[in-house]
Amino acid sequence: MRDKETMNGIRLIATGRAVPGRVVTNDDLREYVDTSDEWISSRTGIHQRCFCAEGESVTTLAVGAATKALERGGIAPEEIGCVVCATSSQEYMMPSLACTVHHALGLAQDIPVMDVGAACAGFLYAMETARGLLLGGAGRYALVIGSEQMSKLLDMSDRSTCVLFGDGAGAAIIALDKDAEYEAVFGTRGDMALRAGGTTHTPMTMDGQAVFRFAVSTIPQCVQKLLARGGVTMEDVDWVVCHQANERILDASVRRLGCPAEKFYKNLDRYANTSAASIPLALDEMNEAGLLKQGQRVILVGFGGGLTWAGLMFRI
Repeated sequence: MRDKETMNGIRLIATGRAVPGRVVTNDDLREYVDTSDEWISSRTGIHQRCFCAEGESVTTLAVGAATKALERGGIAPEEIGCVVCATSSQEYMMPSLACTVHHALGLAQDIPVMDVGAACAGFLYAMETARGLLLGGAGRYALVIGSEQMSKLLDMSDRSTCVLFGDGAGAAIIALDKDAEYEAVFGTRGDMALRAGGTTHTPMTMDGQAVFRFAVSTIPQCVQKLLARGGVTMEDVDWVVCHQANERILDASVRRLGCPAEKFYKNLDRYANTSAASIPLALDEMNEAGLLKQGQRVILVGFGGGLTWAGLMFRI
């Protein structure tokens, strides 16, 4: 394990989440496409998802998740030194989602705020970006948000994509800790971007088989690199929180790693794929349930369109 003095790691101070009020079950999707709960759940593990209703948006979700994180952490808005938002479904080209969150929360004017676009790996890119801003002197606390309104990007007549996604947001407040364990890995396969699909200003497309093959190789590789860099083994890890895309992807990754399935947290049955929101949403759910305890070592793995991937390992 590398010298702790060179780590400049992070502490997770607080988390929060927000999901829309409209629950859409698999059977509800029969209104749009030829499908069923059995067809969707057997292939993905998804049973329902949440879609934004009138008055709800990627912005209201981001603000809601951030507000809860601030409340739970007992942190005043003026203590936030920077904001980094991860999203692929922002309301405007300009201003950024981070700017609209900044305004809604009444944060200080002399702080950096920005969006990061790395699809479903975006929250981890945002975490590392926020850590860099804190290292550069951007204050004591960073607010990191993953928020998505994927429902507005969907072609509801395309069964291959409309059944997979949901809306939601998760937020985390982090602080620097120079003595904390911290490892990070990132990567991109831009050559796969067009073949795997993505979004333009028209609905999303996706080559499910290509994404599956990419994900089941990428997750184990990320985990193994993090373990090697940290000088630890899977026995030393308490939780692995992956991007919640498909239960088959997570199960295949568990088999490749040869580790207990219980270490991999899952909640996609209730939220589906919420892209950049999935990891922070899961973290807050775990935190609220008392599953995250001080001293636990956690690995986060994200993978998504681009194709991009990222992994972080740190202690709670």
